[in-house]
Amino acid sequence: MKIRPKIALYEPDIPQNTAAIIRTCSCLGAKIEIIEPCGFMLNDHRFKRVVMDYLDIEMIKFYKNYEEFFETKKNEKVRIILMTTKASDSYSSFNFNINDTILFGRESSGVPEKIHKLVDKRLKIPLTFKKRSLNLASSVAITLAESMRQNKLI
Repeated sequence: MKIRPKIALYEPDIPQNTAAIIRTCSCLGAKIEIIEPCGFMLNDHRFKRVVMDYLDIEMIKFYKNYEEFFETKKNEKVRIILMTTKASDSYSSFNFNINDTILFGRESSGVPEKIHKLVDKRLKIPLTFKKRSLNLASSVAITLAESMRQNKLI
């Protein structure tokens, strides 16, 4: 399989969103990384109902905590791009690399300030009419598609 961007989820807490993200990554050939702890178990019926038969445990890498995640990324020498409503730069004006890891925070609280300080770049999806945020699964799909488009993977 070609090198593809990776989607990382920081301590996800809504099983249906994580399942929808796994389905998106499965369909587009992207890897998914989950920074634990998760707010649910993979055998949760809400998770299983959405993920259906798209779950391939080989496409998912788990990290026991954010320290392990950032240490691994440092060793791999890849950029970590945090998608956050607190950023000032738009994802659409950013040049994604083929091996970037695109990090998304918890649905309920994003990521703590200490994580903001560890990433290489912070980006947002601009919203109109002063809305707060998109659904996490929608944000992943938008950002992943743009990264893959720029790198001629779709």
